[in-house]
Amino acid sequence: MIGETKTPWHVWTVGGITLLWNAVGIFSYMMTHLDRLEDLDMTAEQIAFFDSFPAWANAFWALGVWGAFFGSVLILFRSRFAVPSIGISIVGLIVTTIYQNFMIEVPEELQSIGLNVMIWATTLFMFWYALKMRREGVLR
Repeated sequence: MIGETKTPWHVWTVGGITLLWNAVGIFSYMMTHLDRLEDLDMTAEQIAFFDSFPAWANAFWALGVWGAFFGSVLILFRSRFAVPSIGISIVGLIVTTIYQNFMIEVPEELQSIGLNVMIWATTLFMFWYALKMRREGVLR
């Protein structure tokens, strides 16, 4: 077609790598909500911690992980809807971060600054990337 933007190779790389990364978040979320944390060798105290989350905190966690996951899928489909999907993920991540850092006490063995930094870095990178690809006409 005339005027169609060719898909750069990095769309497949970024979409694929972030899809795998976000699938880990989905796995964690699903194991928690399917009561399978014992399968991950979590202690009764760690399981009780996750079970104590109020419904609204779980809802924002869901927005974070599912928004990012579908954002990756939408990047692979070259859809402009990747941007709002990742934006929703950022909202979920902001609220979840506030909840876990300022409203409750996270057990020491479940604290991971490195993981939190990676989640934020990946999500913000995805948002920037999706905005850039939309601006360049790759996501339509």
